[in-house]
Amino acid sequence: MSAEQLHQLRRDPERFLHDLYHSPTIRLPDGRHVPRLPAHDFWISDGEFCGRIGFRFQPGTEELPPTAYGHIGYTIVPWKQRRGYASQALGMILSVVRSEGFSRVLITCDDDNEGSRKVILANGGVPDGMVPHLGRPGRLKLRFWVPAGEP
Repeated sequence: MSAEQLHQLRRDPERFLHDLYHSPTIRLPDGRHVPRLPAHDFWISDGEFCGRIGFRFQPGTEELPPTAYGHIGYTIVPWKQRRGYASQALGMILSVVRSEGFSRVLITCDDDNEGSRKVILANGGVPDGMVPHLGRPGRLKLRFWVPAGEP
């Protein structure tokens, strides 16, 4: 999560959740607002908040608008990282992916995020190149296709 998101969450949790799930748009790193895609979002918890994972998609197609890096995004709060929560959550959300009729999903991570790369690879991610990082000029997003597995 970004420092700004953590601050918003701590300052007003109810408002943060409302804005997260009820806003018809999302704000991009460049400040533009674009329509929110349909999504399934889940909290990751071990009895305490650990993070969140979400699956965003356009019904009936693997295609995503150019404003979405991938189908799945996840984040673990810094004090809960390196405990396997992201790997387990990614493995679990693949059943939701299958229930929406997808056989695979696109997931990206920052080129300098070794932890996220390991999470994706541990869940069967197959590398599929790189794209420019819109929020970090000069950096890249690594692309991976992850199979949804058997029903």
